[in-house]
Amino acid sequence: MADSTQPFLSASNSSESKLLPPRSLDETIERCIGNFGWAQFLQAALISFAWFFDAQQTFITVFTDSQPTWHCTDSVCNISSNICTLPNQTWSWDFDPHVSIISEWGLQCAGSFLRGLPASSFFLGCLVGGLALSTLADSSLGRKNMLLLSCLIMSLSSMLTALSTSIWVYAFLRFMNGFGRATIGTCALVLSTELVGKKWRGQVGAMGFFCFTLGFLSLPTFGYINKENSWRYLYVWTSIPTLSYCVLVRIFVRESPRWLIVKGRKEEAVSILKSIASNAITVSSTNLCFDLEENQSELNPDVYDALKILVRKSWLLKRLLVAMAVGFGIGMVYYGMPLALTNLNFNLYLGVVFNALSEFPAFLITFFLIDKINRRDALIGFTALSGISSALIAALGQQIGSLQIVLELVSFFSACTAFNMTLIYTIELFPTCVRNSAMAMVRQALVFGGVFSPVMVAAGRENQFWSYGLFGLVIGLCGLFVVGLPETRGSVLCDTMEEEEYKVLAKGQFVG
Repeated sequence: MADSTQPFLSASNSSESKLLPPRSLDETIERCIGNFGWAQFLQAALISFAWFFDAQQTFITVFTDSQPTWHCTDSVCNISSNICTLPNQTWSWDFDPHVSIISEWGLQCAGSFLRGLPASSFFLGCLVGGLALSTLADSSLGRKNMLLLSCLIMSLSSMLTALSTSIWVYAFLRFMNGFGRATIGTCALVLSTELVGKKWRGQVGAMGFFCFTLGFLSLPTFGYINKENSWRYLYVWTSIPTLSYCVLVRIFVRESPRWLIVKGRKEEAVSILKSIASNAITVSSTNLCFDLEENQSELNPDVYDALKILVRKSWLLKRLLVAMAVGFGIGMVYYGMPLALTNLNFNLYLGVVFNALSEFPAFLITFFLIDKINRRDALIGFTALSGISSALIAALGQQIGSLQIVLELVSFFSACTAFNMTLIYTIELFPTCVRNSAMAMVRQALVFGGVFSPVMVAAGRENQFWSYGLFGLVIGLCGLFVVGLPETRGSVLCDTMEEEEYKVLAKGQFVG
């Protein structure tokens, strides 16, 4: 893509010319769509429901990979003893060994690396999948097809996971599950928000977070019902509905008209705008006459062009790196807290339920206050609160008793809210032509934090500083990076690099 900053820079240096903003696609979309109606709501709801299945696969190992309870069968045995120091004939599992991979494959005395391998493999798969698939939604496949492909890979790999014969096969299939899941949240969030105007952007984005909460909350229900049965059933029960959802996406979901216009497919965009518009404005390709044809060959020279643009522009790269740094700290706590519940002296099922329920107030804050609070101030505040609460768990330890779960919930709630804010903030920081790729990279950073979580949780069984202490330290420090980002509350959602660069220049910032 040619460097479009030169005309702007030369114009700003000329006394005879004025810096004029490029025509705004956002305004045209708003005029065509009109008020938020049932067509947009149904589209956003259906797309956002992908987060439900995403949550199930993200946290399913809390139950499938947990260590079951056991009891003594001999007078020599002591229930307070280390199970690994007891002869096998002196103790027995409370339930059938098939309830967990730990008991089925005899991993109760294995090292923390082997026991945490499936969870880490899942997050590693998310990283690889994000790198391999993320830019396809911006380049060749589009938002809808990428969402469909991701859900399909996730559901099929989940079904195959139920057939695992060893920890190594299981870990590989969890890797594939994470690979497919990597772009679901990104595509769902970007696609749903690009189908509406800026007035409802924050609320529509929050719908995905609500669906993710519902998916998370469904897991302890499934886990409790299945607690005496094989862990394999959990994967079957979550994969079949996902396959059905793929059919619905293929038939009913519309492609993003913004993406279609950027790609020069105006007639398709017009057709979609007519089908979801809530007013009587006549939409035609002449209403969408943006000067894209002459640059069409430069918009998508290859699959990874969006990433090249993000790296080529220094101000854009700075935004991306800062957003990723913030995401890394948030992701470590967000994905690590539910896994670390086993380190607290509290019922696992209730702990997961409380964690899932704490996402509801995080969703409500995002839904109702997203248009009223500054992004930077909110992120600094929530990351600091999460960090302090987590650090207090490590510092005070068992002496605070049940207050541990209270602090854990405060920390997790704050991380959830910061997670939601970060994703919406990222949407507003980048134009349509690279938005999905930028979102994918920020989510990669969130997931990258999650890769370290299982290892830290395992180390935290002996000393909570290595789990909760590091969680608090990392999210608190990473949250400070948001100071380097511009405030975007109430800003226009840009679609081209020219629009975004004009906005940056209008604020007197450097464009490189």
